[in-house]
Amino acid sequence: MRTVFWENNELKMIDQRILPARFEILAYRGHKEVALAITDMVVRGAPAIGAAAAFGLALAGYESASSSTSGLLADLLAASTTLKAARPTAVNLAWAVDRVLRVAYSVNSSADDLRAVVLSEAQKLADEDVEINKRMAEHGATLINDGDTIIHHCNTGALATVDWGTALGVIRTAHEQGKKIHVFVDETRPRLQGARLTAWELEQYGIPYEIISDNTAGYFLKAGKVQKCFVGSDRTAANGDVANKIGTYMLALAAFDNGIPFYPVVPTSTIDLSLAHGDLIPIEERNPQEVLGLEFEGQRVAPQNAKARNIAFDVTPNRLVTGIVTENGVAYPPFEVSLKKLVKNKP
Repeated sequence: MRTVFWENNELKMIDQRILPARFEILAYRGHKEVALAITDMVVRGAPAIGAAAAFGLALAGYESASSSTSGLLADLLAASTTLKAARPTAVNLAWAVDRVLRVAYSVNSSADDLRAVVLSEAQKLADEDVEINKRMAEHGATLINDGDTIIHHCNTGALATVDWGTALGVIRTAHEQGKKIHVFVDETRPRLQGARLTAWELEQYGIPYEIISDNTAGYFLKAGKVQKCFVGSDRTAANGDVANKIGTYMLALAAFDNGIPFYPVVPTSTIDLSLAHGDLIPIEERNPQEVLGLEFEGQRVAPQNAKARNIAFDVTPNRLVTGIVTENGVAYPPFEVSLKKLVKNKP
């Protein structure tokens, strides 16, 4: 089943906030609801966010009462601003919305035809995401050997995309190829996407795993218990600096210090060639309550009057990255050269 899909004139999405305790699908009929769902992390993961935003724009088209093409385009443009503001770091969000808008502005027909074109382009984008993920998985699986133990951070599986996944999709493909692998799953605090979502997905696939606290990764890397690290990316700069879920940078440092290969798995839509380096990537800071609301054995962890900072992403510098897996192949240093070639589909 897809994480994000269109059915009966509604956008439907798996509610990732309540997994693994419950599996529920929510339906949306308005673009503002979709933007809020993205902000609240009903849907998360850069590719899934992009697809949700594209369908959100389609909903905006059907919400609009305008009977003229110009009026409808104005409403779509206003909706795009709302959708883009939902989460700033994941470049797929703006990329997807802008892609659909470009197609919309090329239509020279009636308002109803324009609505149909916008929906068609959103569906095309979602379908392409699945195929891209499977191509990435094939490239990435060649990097995994039979018997490997892999550390994985956050969630990059089918739940983070329309279907299949990025880094977890690579692991899934290696498993389906018959390779005997084991996964150490970082909890990924504070929202615990690893412990809640990645572990749940690995159980569905029958892949052996163990959950570890984020600060345990260094121990296993130093002890020689890990052969590879695979992570995702919400935005990758032209020089190969990678913005990903908070804690990725520390994992990359520990992997580098112990000579363990570190591979982000990145669709080319997530590579932002307009940014020369990672310091230019906008970093989202979320509600401190996500940190302060953590409980242990039913009790709040932090003092009642405590304050917190909740940075959602960090940037891993390219010097710590072994290679970057894309749907067009694996990029190796110098990334300024290799990434540009792969984005242009010229491996």
